Order: sequence, then structure tokens, then C-alpha cells
Amino acid sequence: MEAKAKLNHVRVTPSKMRRVVNLVRGQQVDEARRILQFSALGSTDKVAKLLNSAVANAEQQPGIVGGNLYVKAVWVDEGPTLKRFRPRAQGRATQILKRTSHVTLVVAPIGED
Repeated sequence: MEAKAKLNHVRVTPSKMRRVVNLVRGQQVDEARRILQFSALGSTDKVAKLLNSAVANAEQQPGIVGGNLYVKAVWVDEGPTLKRFRPRAQGRATQILKRTSHVTLVVAPIGED
């Protein structure tokens, strides 16, 4: 039985977040935690909290042990974009796009497909 956790409206661009989640896709939970702990990429702490949440959700089901789980699927969708303006030369203004992400992570027991 798989378990899911979601993280919405993260103030990190989807392209940067996808670099992080690609590291843990298909890994066992303990190995994924180790990878996130020692990775130099940003936003690994947010993905680590999401992984811990998905494992906690899975452990609520009877007969599931957290050490026997792996990351079955993880994906990043684009959230709403915040539009801001920055003053420029000669009285002009430039639009700044502050992008957000929605991250979904699914864990499942090893050997279950």
C-alpha cells in the first residue's frame, strides 16, 4: 500500500526543485535521506521533510515498516507565479517573476508494484 505527501506553494522554481527530486527517485528511504543530507543543492531540507512526512503517512497503515519503503514516484508541478516589478533606468519598470512549485512524493513497500 502506497502513501503520498504533498508540498504546495514552495518558493523555489520548479527547475531547481526537479534537480533535487531526481536524486531520490527510485531510492530506498534510508538511502534517499542520506543523499539529501549530504547534497550541496538547495531546497534539500524541504524535500527531506516531505520524505519524512510520506514515511510517517505510510507507517500509519498496519503492517508497514518505515525501513522497507522506497520512493516510488516524485514529481514537481509549477505553482502560481508571483509577479513583482523592479524599477529600471529612465523611469521604466521590469517585471520579475517569482515562481513557485508543487511537489508530490509517493512511497511504497519494497517488492510491491
